[in-house]
Amino acid sequence: MSQPEVVVSDSFKSRSTLRVNDKDYTYYRLGALADQYDLKRLPFCLKILLENLLRKEDGKNVSREDIDTLCRWKGSDKASEQVNFTPARVVLQDFTGVPAVVDLAAMRAAMRDLKGDPAKINPLGAVDLVIDHSVMVDYYGNPDSLQKNTEKEFERNNERYQFLRWGQKAFSNFRVVPPGTGIVHQVNLEYLAKVVMLEEHGDELVALPDTLVGTDSHTTMINGLGVLGWGVGGIEAEAAMLGQPITMLIPEVVGFELKGELPPSATATDLVLTVTQMLRERGVVGKFVEFYGPGLAKLPLADRATIANMAPEYGATCGIFPVDDETLRYMELTGRDQEQIDLVEAYAKEQDLWRNDDDPVADYSDTLQLDMNDVVPSLAGPKRPQDRIALTDAKSAFATLLQKELDEADEVITTDADSRFVSEGGQTAIDNTNLHERGAVPVEMNGQEFMLKHGAVVIAAITSCTNTSNPAVLVAAGLVAKKAQALGLMTKPWVKTSFAPGSQVVPAYMQNAGLLQPLADLGFDIVGFGCTTCIGNSGPLPPPVQNAVRAGDLLVAGVLSGNRNFEGRIHQDVQANYLASPPLVVAYALAGNMNVDLLNEPLGESADGKPVYLKDIWPSPAEVADTIASAMTDGLYKDKYADVFTGTDNWRALPAPEDEIYTWPESTYVKKPPYFDGITMDLPEPPDISDARCLVKVGDSITTDHISPAGAIKPDSPAGEYLKSKGIAPEDFNSYGSRRGNDDVMVRGTFANVRLKNQMAPGTEGGWTTYLPTDEQMSIFDASQKYQAEGTPLVVLAGKEYGTGSSRDWAAKGTNLLGIKAVIAQSFERIHRSNLVGFGVLPLQFKEGESIESLGLDGSEVFDIEAIDGEPKTLNVTAVKGDDKKSFEVDVRIDTAVEWDYYRHGGILHYVLRQLAG
Repeated sequence: MSQPEVVVSDSFKSRSTLRVNDKDYTYYRLGALADQYDLKRLPFCLKILLENLLRKEDGKNVSREDIDTLCRWKGSDKASEQVNFTPARVVLQDFTGVPAVVDLAAMRAAMRDLKGDPAKINPLGAVDLVIDHSVMVDYYGNPDSLQKNTEKEFERNNERYQFLRWGQKAFSNFRVVPPGTGIVHQVNLEYLAKVVMLEEHGDELVALPDTLVGTDSHTTMINGLGVLGWGVGGIEAEAAMLGQPITMLIPEVVGFELKGELPPSATATDLVLTVTQMLRERGVVGKFVEFYGPGLAKLPLADRATIANMAPEYGATCGIFPVDDETLRYMELTGRDQEQIDLVEAYAKEQDLWRNDDDPVADYSDTLQLDMNDVVPSLAGPKRPQDRIALTDAKSAFATLLQKELDEADEVITTDADSRFVSEGGQTAIDNTNLHERGAVPVEMNGQEFMLKHGAVVIAAITSCTNTSNPAVLVAAGLVAKKAQALGLMTKPWVKTSFAPGSQVVPAYMQNAGLLQPLADLGFDIVGFGCTTCIGNSGPLPPPVQNAVRAGDLLVAGVLSGNRNFEGRIHQDVQANYLASPPLVVAYALAGNMNVDLLNEPLGESADGKPVYLKDIWPSPAEVADTIASAMTDGLYKDKYADVFTGTDNWRALPAPEDEIYTWPESTYVKKPPYFDGITMDLPEPPDISDARCLVKVGDSITTDHISPAGAIKPDSPAGEYLKSKGIAPEDFNSYGSRRGNDDVMVRGTFANVRLKNQMAPGTEGGWTTYLPTDEQMSIFDASQKYQAEGTPLVVLAGKEYGTGSSRDWAAKGTNLLGIKAVIAQSFERIHRSNLVGFGVLPLQFKEGESIESLGLDGSEVFDIEAIDGEPKTLNVTAVKGDDKKSFEVDVRIDTAVEWDYYRHGGILHYVLRQLAG
């Protein structure tokens, strides 16, 4: 790909030539620094950053001093020195990619208003967008589920897809992988990633490590391939697309030593849940994690990718594995050209980026280790991915959860007539059963009658992202299904089952293995290619099941092979959600309830009436390995990716206008955002945050799902009312995630998660607050409108880990559009803090040892935040309530000089616009 000419200072004379297979490549040789610095002790990931600095040294964004600072890095160093990192490419998915393209389209119009050249708003490097987050599980358990869900997807998202077709034509260096192909992370791992990239600079080819940022927090899956990349907010990604380097603090690097190998009973999913728990307990937020040790030789690349995928769940910026023989083996398996494989090997060895078994241990900030022989079958839940539960303890853990939930609800036995019979049509009738005592509701569905109880598994989903890039766990799931079916076991009738592969390769090798049909026979028909249940696109429960859950206020469960199980994310009626390996997903679908000890109690009865246990249908590692070997035919990956950008007839039939500046249609999906209205070249004054009111007050671990949900839009919510006012029927609402291109919907959906507990509206759940001037409870959106009409700035008060979870740009955009000027929290998750700054919202952090509680704040105070002068590290906050006046100091979490530039301009996009226009 041709790149703009860059003047490189090359103070260390590192520019050199690498010859591979009679072809010459320019590269920036790390060995040129070996005389002055001991680079052997640098972790692998920092060597990649170092090459980036050498290649981008220009005396402005990157100086000789920056390179020197990184070369002298020690494991004992805290993250304090900043550098600029320029990723080679950007990867988008459509939930976060559509608003990014919307912003670029709006920036082109704003550039015209600033008398600049609209064509300057164009990606400067490689950008790939994979449409993978829009398919929903409306249909399941039938051979035509995939076709029907795909048709529904196009019907719902036609406007969005037309807009992306325009972007595909309007922007250079921008490719779109059409819907129905796979999930971005798996497509990236199996096809897009190069490990070593080539850039054309004039007549020469420059070889460089493949690096990227992506608008999905699970971009980190690519770290399993030795490619350095991580998730950023859409706002940062847009700036990177426009050539802006990402300013970052040189990270602390935690070394994670792996020993031994997995026992026969454990899977890569069990391993990653164990790693996630260990790293969350150690505390690695904002740090890099690098895996090393003798265990890597026993760890297939698919297992490495599984671990790398869940870096956001263990809190790290990334979790990377170095390049080695296993990397090359995987590249060969997935159909990369031999010339590319040879280049990767030669480049990695020349740059000392190659892992050998006898390598000395790098200088790490901290280390921890795991003997993989100790890994046991596990789940994680019911609300957080780091809360691992050994399978042996799963039954008792759910019993404890249920007792806690019932105690909190203060349930009491009422009368015998307080029970309901739920029929196919959703009607209720009295059956004289004491509902609360029995904890069950009788249901009739599809000609079957059953009792739905607390703990019922109502969703069992083999989802893409974490696990469907791993043939071992998918083949294991297929073998479990095949053995179960042979013994006459069936999925329980109340379980909504689904299988959403991450690429077209998966059904091909599963078909070769004879395992697609056994899965389908248990209800695990393919429902779509992309991110489904894990993002909240689980679709509706069958009405009789949903009505029973609501009528009995039942605590029911979802079991999914994903990576996210936050409150309200999977399904609004499913409060307990557990992450598990694909074969355990199948097992729980057979058992049908969390109140079963899978290791010691039968899953069901065979056709001849004998109990069937999990051990009876669990495949051996040899059986899995032999099946994979027979199913992976030569050229399988290459064949399936041959037409990756072509798409279906439906996709190709969409209009693709070629106008330079987008003409915005009347649409409830894409709309010109208001961010740049009235923009001038003049720098705005920092916002005055005085006489401010608290709109939202929350505790710990508030996720970006709480702030900006991606799931269903409730008809009676502000966003639902808006859509109804536009003539949209509730069945056509789609999801918040699909409507991220429309600010009118998304601002109304900010803080609208049905499980949000805003302490400003005690006793409520969802998007409610108290409008303080009148002490009236109303929606957060309505209150913000009132406050903004009065000119009252707003703040958020929060506990620890504010903004955990997905790299969701609308969690910052919506915060800004609600009129919130500052968020004061005990701590922030990395991406969300950056996104707040990138959209002009001030992140402030309570001093160590202080909190909302210790300061005695209840949110009803009037807040004054000290005016910003220069680039202060701290600010004083005054909170007044009647005659009570409290003053306290907070840390300003604008961490770098470039971030201060962004904040002063009102956001990163405003900064880039003025730079390009000027």
